Amino acid sequence: MSKVLIRAMVLPMTGPDSFYPQGEIAIENDRIVSVGAYGSVPTGFIPDRILELPNDVVMPGLINTHTHAAMTLLRSYADDLPLMPWLKEKVWPFEEKLTEEDIYWGTALALCEMIRSGTTTMLDMYASMDQVAEAVLMAGTRAVLSRGLIGNGPNGKRALEENIELVQRYHGAGAGRISIMFGPHAPYTCSAEYLRSVKVEADRLGVGIHIHVAETEDEIKIIQEQYGKTPVQWLDELGLFGGHVVAAHCVHLTPEDMDILASKRVCVAHNAESNMKLSSGTAPITELRAKGVILGLGTDSASSNNNLDLFGEMRSAALQQKLKVNSTALPAYEVLEMATLGGAQTLGLEDVGMLAPGFKADIISIDMDQPHFYPRFSIPAHLVYVAHAGDVRTVMVDGKLLMEERKLLTMDVGKVCQEAETRAKRINGELNG
Repeated sequence: MSKVLIRAMVLPMTGPDSFYPQGEIAIENDRIVSVGAYGSVPTGFIPDRILELPNDVVMPGLINTHTHAAMTLLRSYADDLPLMPWLKEKVWPFEEKLTEEDIYWGTALALCEMIRSGTTTMLDMYASMDQVAEAVLMAGTRAVLSRGLIGNGPNGKRALEENIELVQRYHGAGAGRISIMFGPHAPYTCSAEYLRSVKVEADRLGVGIHIHVAETEDEIKIIQEQYGKTPVQWLDELGLFGGHVVAAHCVHLTPEDMDILASKRVCVAHNAESNMKLSSGTAPITELRAKGVILGLGTDSASSNNNLDLFGEMRSAALQQKLKVNSTALPAYEVLEMATLGGAQTLGLEDVGMLAPGFKADIISIDMDQPHFYPRFSIPAHLVYVAHAGDVRTVMVDGKLLMEERKLLTMDVGKVCQEAETRAKRINGELNG
């Protein structure tokens, strides 16, 4: 049994007006016991350890709702290209060379970066997901994992079987830190028959679906020519929606598309920086919020971003909507919600995303005693428009410290970086001589 008391400035994400300039959080094992001002700890709570962080803001861990973690191995490998040439000419040939061990170490590199930047949970889609799961178990983070399924490829049937096996082996692993979804890549890489099969298996096993949707104008054109509909309308007609579905990107949507997403309770993972870098466009986030669509933030991969910093993603998401709509669009607290509670709801996690009694102790602290955080007119604004990855001091998941005083406690960063460098350079040499 472990009891921890944290004293700091506390932003619990339980409402726009909820903030404790002098707050404290009581934690027992993996759960939060109480959150409030100094002196609010229940009588009889005797901590084994007290973390005094008077100059830090403590908040829920950030939640990355769409990424491909092992693609850290492709960071800065294929830049300044549109999506389709980027995939077909650069990314897919590189990925064909990846071994299972490569994917493990690429994921480990991503997890190092995520922990150091305050991300405690990710929704990942890739291949060799057993290796991804083992990296997550080692690192101590929380993750929702999906096997990427290219239904039109030669490995489509076997990939679906692997996703089923992934559910059987890892759903609920790590004392519940890992959960599994199915990961059909996109409407243009999966046939109708294949997507129906995915839906049947997901429903049978009681898990959700993670899929790229309406990311580019090319995708819209492909699906329109093949089926005479938008991707959202086609997927709805197939019956893919209706359960727990996370649709990544959703950049090019019609009003009817947005109505379908709202009525079918499809959750959207917004990836502002990837969409900008690949010139995919700007998602209609303001309109989706107005329709009640649940929204989270994602970084996408380190190949199309090129980092996994959700603080940077928050700033980009806010500024992009202000440029597209007006200066009042997507204010700071709403963006913070997308990165925390909205992310949890997107992933179907009921007990993370805010600091409240009974919730999981997934907590980060941000060192506010730095010049760029003065004067302190608005903590939410500082976190969205000013903060960056290097400001994170402390990271905790399930009540266990993963980083303290900016030092990772569960991972050998030097070894991970060296393994990633060696493996990425080997593949580059194989491809380019």
